[in-house]
Amino acid sequence: MSVTLSRLSPSALSQLLCEQGAVIQTGRYVARIRSQVPHLAKDLLTLYGHTPLRQDDAHDFLIDLTPGKGLRRWVHPYVNFALYGNQPFTPLPIAQSTPLLEWGMNWCVSNQDHRALIIHAAVVERNGRAIIMPGQPGAGKSTLCAALVASGVCRLLSDELTLMCHKTAEVLPNPRPISLKNRAIDIIAERFPDIPRTATVQDTLKGAVSLFRAPQSAIEGTFISAKPGIVVFPRYRAGLAQPLVERVGRGRTFVELANQSFNYPVLGEQGFATLQQHVSQCRAYRLEYAGDLDQAIDIMDELLHDE
Repeated sequence: MSVTLSRLSPSALSQLLCEQGAVIQTGRYVARIRSQVPHLAKDLLTLYGHTPLRQDDAHDFLIDLTPGKGLRRWVHPYVNFALYGNQPFTPLPIAQSTPLLEWGMNWCVSNQDHRALIIHAAVVERNGRAIIMPGQPGAGKSTLCAALVASGVCRLLSDELTLMCHKTAEVLPNPRPISLKNRAIDIIAERFPDIPRTATVQDTLKGAVSLFRAPQSAIEGTFISAKPGIVVFPRYRAGLAQPLVERVGRGRTFVELANQSFNYPVLGEQGFATLQQHVSQCRAYRLEYAGDLDQAIDIMDELLHDE
């Protein structure tokens, strides 16, 4: 039986992070995280307390979150993210350490692992089939993803990265916390108050950010893939009288997903073949809605079962 992170107290986890680091199962990847940021242990217990704490040192990513040094740390405390000692990002205010860790882990997956085609899209599973939701910032994909998952309608695969298996074109789960921004934080927190989440961090590059814990069902299904189902391009439009649903052709779907892929150009023919195989087995739609999540959830369910 695996030991979960919740077996540690905040002080014990802080000590572990400061010394050799905590080796944590984060989705389908294992991260060894080292940090001296004071509040990080509490946030990790909130977000990953129900996930396995590895007893060995085998890991996919070695990550350090290091508070800044020098005089600046007394006036504007900041934090650095490093992967194996290399710092790919500009330092951020230390209050943004937890969002930086999550953004950094997304970067690690999308830039370091080419064993799957990786698309910038939320993805959930229902009845064994994937619902992929690409979208530009503000389109409402993460809000819709969170509602589908928290309501129990779907299993979370990822709120940020859709991983397509090269061999089968199925979606490989990578369940981690759901990142919500600005107005979406209150919408989901008020509707689903029992979901553990981090305190809201203000004034990030993405606005206000709060991270919501992935459900236990998602963690238990980390290595259970989902077959192609539907692709939905959501768009939130305030004041829209009725939801609008429009079918999208496979050619257009292929182009839009390829444009949203992090490693499609790197994979070349393999990326083309993987995406073509997936798109040939699914249907795609555009969905515009005014924020009625119950209505949007019903529509998604109908689309998935529409023959």
